[in-house]
Amino acid sequence: MYDLFPLPSQVEPRLLDILRKAEPATIGHFMDTGFMDPAIRGLLPDFRIAGTAITVRMPGPDGTMMHYAIGQARPGDIIVVDRCHDLKYACLGGAVAYAAKKAGVAGIIVDGLVTDIGELRQYGVPVWARGLSPVTTKRMGLDGEFCSTISCGGVSVKPGAAVFADENGILVLDADQIEAAATRAVGMQQEEKKTLARLDAGEKYPDIIGATPFIQERARIR
Repeated sequence: MYDLFPLPSQVEPRLLDILRKAEPATIGHFMDTGFMDPAIRGLLPDFRIAGTAITVRMPGPDGTMMHYAIGQARPGDIIVVDRCHDLKYACLGGAVAYAAKKAGVAGIIVDGLVTDIGELRQYGVPVWARGLSPVTTKRMGLDGEFCSTISCGGVSVKPGAAVFADENGILVLDADQIEAAATRAVGMQQEEKKTLARLDAGEKYPDIIGATPFIQERARIR
């Protein structure tokens, strides 16, 4: 049986533009929650995406719900897939990735396996997954959900949440978190450039960031 829920409103483009100027790893300096399991890895290099989550829950060998989601996705959406702990069947391959590209999908995140890695790279669709498998899902009519709240990489993902991902990892944010988190991250990235300039001038890194006096105040000199 399939449960279908309506598409969510898309995250405001202005907020996504702000988010793209940041980096997930910079936000990870001051946030601990919302980050997916790092075992879900980007399969294409040098990609950073930000978009609106549309969610899929598809257990076991039934791949029908993925096909449905590709048909519903809007330009800029990110398809986030809960595979219900399945680590045998690939739910995404070359043809699905090509269809996603034609639909304008910004990326696909799978808490499970995919296949046709050469075609994924050829088509340039950003995909994150736990790994690869030659065994694929089929159209079986068993079970699935579209645009329900799911679990992906240990994170609860609601339809309409913001998804922000690159080679370092995947972050899920509520829309009201984006501006503050992104602004703080961009500020930190600008400060880091000053740190690099000081290193070029010959200063030592622990002195610049304050680690040296911090350690000295708490150290026992042997």
